Amino acid sequence: MKNKRLIIILLSIVFVMLIPLIAMQFTHQVNWNILDFAIMGILLFGTGIACEIILRQTKNILFRLILCGVYLLTLLLVWAELAVGIFGTMLS
Repeated sequence: MKNKRLIIILLSIVFVMLIPLIAMQFTHQVNWNILDFAIMGILLFGTGIACEIILRQTKNILFRLILCGVYLLTLLLVWAELAVGIFGTMLS
């Protein structure tokens, strides 16, 4: 089950990364370059592996949910910051 879950995580990352790649073929509103794909891939892979480690190491279901939820919330906040700068940071 452990390796099956890891394969599902990796395939999910590939599927999520295909969404902007396909959208770029149909609209100019999605304009990612290779760096955008690399950063998002690292963020998704890191979050997926962190949740996998949490699932393997902890036995308490509530603790698993809380820790994975914190990692997912962090992923969403970093993603939103990189996308639109919700915290007001400006990268020149």
